[in-house]
Amino acid sequence: MLVAADHGLATVATLRPSGTPHLTVVNAGVLDHPVQATPVVAFVARGGTAKLRHLRTRPWASLLFRAGWEWAAVEGRASLAGPDDPLPGLDADRIRLLLRDVFLAAGGSHEDFDEYDRVMAAEGRTAVLITPERVTTNAPSSAHVDR
Repeated sequence: MLVAADHGLATVATLRPSGTPHLTVVNAGVLDHPVQATPVVAFVARGGTAKLRHLRTRPWASLLFRAGWEWAAVEGRASLAGPDDPLPGLDADRIRLLLRDVFLAAGGSHEDFDEYDRVMAAEGRTAVLITPERVTTNAPSSAHVDR
């Protein structure tokens, strides 16, 4: 799976107010949406970042995983869950656990999750959940699929 091929590193694109793409590198993984129970691609964003500002006004993102020349991209609506972005159906404790779940889905590990939780809270971290509306890939087994 491409997610694990580069330690969960992916490139995410959000839209600036001008409509031009803003690209950054994130650690991302695949897990079920915490409310809808459908698969999403997710990453954790530090509070105050441009990507969060963009997603609050234009909740769409495209995310690309790659390993060598093989790649897979997901595009879709993004929902946010964090201290400044409440997600209906999730309380503060469930958001804390969601941040852990996203980190683990992206291939992360941590020896002290209490410390992890403290850092996430101090940095105003937010979970970004992308619901796939379009998936494209050039994986050899797919013969360049566009769904």
